Amino acid sequence: MSQTPATSATPRHTLPVRTLVAASIGNAVEWYDWTIYATFSIYFATQIFPPENAALALISTLATYALAFFFRPLGGMLLGRFADLHGRRTAMLVTILMMAGGSVVIGLLPTFAMVGWLAPVLLLLARIAQGMSLGGEVSNASAYLAEIAPAERRGRYSSFFYISTGTAVLIASLMGFLLASTLTDEQLASWGWRVPFLIGGLLGLIGMWMRRQMAETEQFEDNKEAAAKIRNPLLLTLREHPRAVAQLVGFTLLSTLCYYTFFSALTPFATTSRGADATEVFLALSIATTIFVLLQYPMGAASDRYGRRPQLLVWSASTAVLIVPLSFLIGPGFWNMLVVFTVGLGLYTMMTSIAPAVMSELFPTSVRALGIGAWYNLTVAVFGGTAPLVVQSLQQAGLATLFFVYVAVGAAIAFGAILTLPETRGSVLR
Repeated sequence: MSQTPATSATPRHTLPVRTLVAASIGNAVEWYDWTIYATFSIYFATQIFPPENAALALISTLATYALAFFFRPLGGMLLGRFADLHGRRTAMLVTILMMAGGSVVIGLLPTFAMVGWLAPVLLLLARIAQGMSLGGEVSNASAYLAEIAPAERRGRYSSFFYISTGTAVLIASLMGFLLASTLTDEQLASWGWRVPFLIGGLLGLIGMWMRRQMAETEQFEDNKEAAAKIRNPLLLTLREHPRAVAQLVGFTLLSTLCYYTFFSALTPFATTSRGADATEVFLALSIATTIFVLLQYPMGAASDRYGRRPQLLVWSASTAVLIVPLSFLIGPGFWNMLVVFTVGLGLYTMMTSIAPAVMSELFPTSVRALGIGAWYNLTVAVFGGTAPLVVQSLQQAGLATLFFVYVAVGAAIAFGAILTLPETRGSVLR
């Protein structure tokens, strides 16, 4: 009687979902807080700034939003270097504490009528803390996800970064939809805008608890001595990795414009400039954001199979061609807004699903968090932080549609930068 020979089967890979969620939840809290600030700015602007001129109050609120972005590079540099020296896990605990604390402060802010100019000063200080926090969070969480991933699955692991971000933005959008549906404008302006900020503080506490149980990455442990020996690490990224810096700036320019166009700037623009119904806009954004979240993992897996570069080229080229035609659909009508949000965010998933992998593959471990933190956040500060302010200023001048031409030019620049990227799927991190 013959026997069937024993066969050895390759063990099936199991995603460490708990670890991936723990790494990503901080990013979710960060982006939740930033999104609700932009989303609810039209309601609390006259509470924090002098209410006599509503347009000026909104511009001042958006200027505070933009100014906080310029502290992101500082946070990226300081917290990125901290992560390269002391570990990704420790740095991520610091960032989530700063962000949650800032959210609670904003939720409890006294109004201009109560304390005068102290109100906008406190708002600015809270936003500066959140700006520095987010600067460190993006780079450190990106590095962590890329470093714990098997080389052939880095795209899949990276997708959790924006699964968390999209989920957080969805929660913020649903919060806007719920509050806009149940409260009057007077109630929203009086106290309703505080609710989502206080919820953000609670989410931060949950994130801190989850992150306490994370393990440090082997990549960091193996390279921390080399990182400690580096002097002037920021200059080193320019001297030894100038091509990587230029490429990072090139595609981040478009990425951040896409994010703030669809997740932040379009909501107040559609309602205040194009006469769209706020409830319909929030609902359309919520549905499109759900699709955005669901596409992250398939897009990450596609990059592991077919490559990062082709995916990024399709994203940038399509955005360059379609963004201006899409802008003509913005206005009254639920279906119009749904098409705008779904097409824009659907294309954007080609980038967001693999962003941590692409950025981490540009720099070696000893300067990875600093390299991403400094140059990514500087680009975001210049182009992303000013996006809502640019929209509002162009709207005041009657030239709001020029913003979408601005995004199309950014897409063309990104396409050129992506053409110079090497294909990195399956590569071993340096």
